[in-house]
Amino acid sequence: MEGIFTTNNLWIMVATILVFIMHLGFASLESGLTQSKNTVNILFKNATILPIGLLTYCLWGFNIMYPGSDFAGEFFGFAGFGLDMPAGANDGGYNEGYTYWTEFIFQAMFAATAATIVSGAVAERIKLNSFLIFTVLYVGFIYPMVGMWKWGGGFLQTMETPFYDFAGSTLVHSVGGWAALVGVMLLGARLGKYVDGKIRPIPGHSMPLATIGVFLLWFGWYGFNGGSVLSADPGLVSLVFVTTSLAAAAGAIGALITSLIVIRSNDLTMVLNGILGGLVGITAGADQMGVTDSIFIGLIAGVLVVLAVVFFDRMKLDDPVGAISVHLVCGIWGTLAVGIFGALAGFPQFISQLIGVGVIGIFCFVSALLIFYVLKSTVGIRVTAEEEIEGLDIGEHKMRAYPDMVQDHTQEKVFS
Repeated sequence: MEGIFTTNNLWIMVATILVFIMHLGFASLESGLTQSKNTVNILFKNATILPIGLLTYCLWGFNIMYPGSDFAGEFFGFAGFGLDMPAGANDGGYNEGYTYWTEFIFQAMFAATAATIVSGAVAERIKLNSFLIFTVLYVGFIYPMVGMWKWGGGFLQTMETPFYDFAGSTLVHSVGGWAALVGVMLLGARLGKYVDGKIRPIPGHSMPLATIGVFLLWFGWYGFNGGSVLSADPGLVSLVFVTTSLAAAAGAIGALITSLIVIRSNDLTMVLNGILGGLVGITAGADQMGVTDSIFIGLIAGVLVVLAVVFFDRMKLDDPVGAISVHLVCGIWGTLAVGIFGALAGFPQFISQLIGVGVIGIFCFVSALLIFYVLKSTVGIRVTAEEEIEGLDIGEHKMRAYPDMVQDHTQEKVFS
């Protein structure tokens, strides 16, 4: 038994490392799909989101999300501040599959993802300090509270037919997606994006960097989904690897075909987001699906990504990286798909999935709206037009990501 416990615990720690790498993927993707003059700002946000997520999850978030039966209600629970190692935390006395510390650090890596999703959607025009305040509040309180409703034994878990979300299509990705939607609505579009009723593309500065980001995210997703098995069970972990891979591949093909039909272009950004859409879509039921189910879920997610990007653009909701389309739209789709495909398919399960999507959507939308609205009414959430034109790297950080690309006449002036 000791050997099995050690193997299970080791796998979840490896999965934690893989999820950690996803934050590098988000940073690369977001900076690649935005303008070079905002690269430092994107990287700065991603470099601070993870520390904020880890610290808030340690100080109170973990105990909100997993309060234990003695402290939990149907909608809210809180076991106290800080981490408190229980008896048997480092052996099977705490959990037969992993230690207390392993559970904390694995779950903590998920926590910051919600704000990372928002970061890309509101890129190139949000005030840095306002975004960081939002991150503390949303990641520190809203994310763990919603997670408790299912993963901590709350009301979504205790329904007659429990809501099901294996690794977080809704509990992670849609939670971030709803906040991203609110942020985009309240911020408004980037300058020059919509002019005289026309949509003007604002290209990202590095497609290689964006592509690297997506492959890092796909790589990390093996830990995101595979670690959510919460053991090193060989059959289940290998199944999750297969379903995750097939959904990502089908998402790419679905986006490729749809972009050819709808926008008449072999658009790399659509294929990249199709991969991510497939990954988000399979996350809710990766352990419940077969080969065909996974391919259908990913294929439909890839189609939805392209249609959603086009739709949000027509609605003048400016999302530079397609985060809302990927994480919100495909998160909802993947969650509902649990009631349509796989081992849990059926009308009762579909209704439970619909209830979960609806309740979490309303709560997250209203919560994000309240936080962003208070920030907008007090410290403001958007940089000045001058800062936006010059770039947030200079306006917020007084530095450039690529100084050699900017012609500098300082030496000429000195020696003239």
